[in-house]
Formats: sequence, structure tokens, C-alpha cells
Amino acid sequence: MRRIGFVLKVKPELIPEYRRRHEEVWPEMLDALSRTGWHNYTLFMRPDGTLFGYFETPDSLAAALEGMSREEVNERWQVDMAPFFEGTGEAADTMMEELVEVFHLD
Repeated sequence: MRRIGFVLKVKPELIPEYRRRHEEVWPEMLDALSRTGWHNYTLFMRPDGTLFGYFETPDSLAAALEGMSREEVNERWQVDMAPFFEGTGEAADTMMEELVEVFHLD
């Protein structure tokens, strides 16, 4: 499995609603993530809205994103969540930049 890390920024005024929406992620979205190779997917957030995402996948970030691009539910989720992020106003999955892993301890 390949470990993937990425950082995004949630608009500070939308943090409470962002957190609430992640307490009830749509079941079909969870199924799509699992089917397309997103394992141990975790999001961490600082009080300022900086979001660190981590997941494991059999191939690469590009392959995981490509798999999700074929899922109809992902298109709906990305449109619904795009207003939460600072930046270009695009969907979060188009703004993910893979971080370089510099250390790992099993």
C-alpha cells in the first residue's frame, strides 16, 4: 500500500459546518471510496482550518482520484463541498497535492 498525505484549507467561518458534514458522510460516498482503493482515509484539522488528509491506496494518488472521477456520487460530493475550501473555488480533489513522505515508523 502507498501512503498518501495532502493539505487543504477550509474557510474558517465554515469549519463547524464542514465538521458536521463529515459526521454524516453519505453511505454511497463511503462505498465509492472503498471500491476505488481509499483505505484508512483520515482527515485532521487545525483550529485555523488547515486540513491534513491521509489515506493508503494500492497504486497512486492519481489512480485513486481517477477511480473516484468515475463515481457519480463523487461529482455530487465535490460540488457540495467546493464552497468550503480556500483557493480557486474548485473541487477539493482537483486541489490535492501529494506531500512527500520524509519518515515512517511501523
